[in-house]
Amino acid sequence: MDIHKAEVASAAAAAGQTPPVELMGADILVRCLQAEGVKYIWGYPGGAVLYIYDALYKQDTIQHVLVRHEQAAVHAADGYARATGEVGVALVTSGPGVTNAITGIATAYMDSIPMVIITGQVPTAAIGQDAFQECDTVGITRPIVKHNFLVKDVRDLALTIKKAFHIARTGRPGPVVVDIPKDVSFKKTAFTGYPESVTMRSYNPVRKGHGGQIRKALQLLLNAKRPYIYTGGGVILGNAVGELRQLVDLLNFPVTNTLMGLGAFPATDRRFLGMLGMHGTYEANNAMQNCDVLLAVGARFDDRVIGNPRHFAQNERKIIHIDIDPSSISKRVKVDVPIVGDVKDVLTELIAMLRETPARPDEKALAAWWQTIEGWRARDCLKYDRDNTEVIKPQMVIETLWKMTRDVEAYITSDVGQHQMWAAQFYKFDQPRRWINSGGLGTMGVGIPYAMGIKLAKPDAEVYCVTGEGSVQMCIQELSTCLQYNTPIKILSLNNRYLGMVRQWQEIEYSGRYSHSYMDALPNFVKLAEAYGHVGILVERPQDVEPALREARRLKDRTVFIDFRTDPTENVWPMVQAGKGITEMLLGSEDL
Repeated sequence: MDIHKAEVASAAAAAGQTPPVELMGADILVRCLQAEGVKYIWGYPGGAVLYIYDALYKQDTIQHVLVRHEQAAVHAADGYARATGEVGVALVTSGPGVTNAITGIATAYMDSIPMVIITGQVPTAAIGQDAFQECDTVGITRPIVKHNFLVKDVRDLALTIKKAFHIARTGRPGPVVVDIPKDVSFKKTAFTGYPESVTMRSYNPVRKGHGGQIRKALQLLLNAKRPYIYTGGGVILGNAVGELRQLVDLLNFPVTNTLMGLGAFPATDRRFLGMLGMHGTYEANNAMQNCDVLLAVGARFDDRVIGNPRHFAQNERKIIHIDIDPSSISKRVKVDVPIVGDVKDVLTELIAMLRETPARPDEKALAAWWQTIEGWRARDCLKYDRDNTEVIKPQMVIETLWKMTRDVEAYITSDVGQHQMWAAQFYKFDQPRRWINSGGLGTMGVGIPYAMGIKLAKPDAEVYCVTGEGSVQMCIQELSTCLQYNTPIKILSLNNRYLGMVRQWQEIEYSGRYSHSYMDALPNFVKLAEAYGHVGILVERPQDVEPALREARRLKDRTVFIDFRTDPTENVWPMVQAGKGITEMLLGSEDL
């Protein structure tokens, strides 16, 4: 049955009012996705999902994007979700289709990204029989999803899809897998429309924070002498950026963001102390260790942020922790005022209480705290050799990019490694959802797929992928997808001929024994980009960095791969070594 735009007439509005009609499971799935407002699906076909692909062929409201590897399908849907706040959708076949998607699912799970991954499965009668391209999708994905479903009856399909989207986007977001056996996609049943709502007795995430706890938090903040606001990706995922900025304006407290929270508070604002943690700034880490009241919002005190928990606990402080997920509170660090709730709702109530009281923080104590912070900030922990004219410093590439794009709608994706940290340190993100990277899992290869997903969602924006010659080769086949679907992204490869972060650790921790971290046989990236139908540019001198970026920006309708040959000896500073406290930083090679 053909499903076209004129026939849909807004599936969501008509949900629950459709006269019963006999439809195959695959057609029901497509109707459900239309009702959810899905615009794009990234996927790769295979035998178990061919009925679904046939149903997609017969409609024109959802665009399917054919990737070159299932991992990239999930990453692209993930990037789309991070940039838009909508649920990303991927479609893969059974067996190797599922196992190829695992890294992408785990990446989204670690960073709490709302996604629905539809997987094909062998026919129900063949499940457990070691059938061709069979794997236990539910079992394999259970540890890396928010929830998963195996649909055994076509009559359950519409309600299951409704549940999947509801679970993915509410509470602490996350990926949900829906495993659909081939016969379920083929069988017919009476379809009466997509459910308008869903009630799940076992799933009722708390939104509103406890009023008494919020009042306690307010009193601590008002009485603080050395306050600090520490925010994570939850502020962005919870769309609470406006509320955070209002709170800071009212209190004039210093703020830091985690790697995943960059952009929640403007990086160009003087009250922002930079990113904190393993490669955070000297002032951000010292303020974290020496504050007397810490307000943690949508963050989880992970190992890359606080370093050694025992070192962190040496200094007495009062901690307020706001998070939608109760399991994140007091998981690694004991907190004094736990507040479980949606960060937007909790901050809104906190701001309302603050405005109702005439009390304000001690201005004299706050001024002294700011003076201490300015002393730390004077260390200039992000210094590097800006005057070098012989070799390209990777930090300079990022700074140049920021200066050129600071006033336009620009999205920066990155892979994982030194280039990721330099992008986080030197690109000043003033807006949320502009910095798209893998935080929790640290997945190499995400950069190009992320950029593809974002460019489809934001066709008028400039989308840059900051990568390295190691990471970029993990999903470089997606350059073919960029050409087919006309997603003109700009790829900036900071090519130092090393697996840079591995090399840095080997230099510092392993006495310079560079075991398998040097790239001996790199391709000619310019010719490779051209072979895929794109533009390739080689840059070997510092004075050519800005002209190359200008040329890439001028070629608005082309994907451009710029191979920057950067200093192979450059390291990311500051750095906190494993097992150390966050104030036990190495600020440069002189500290080794």
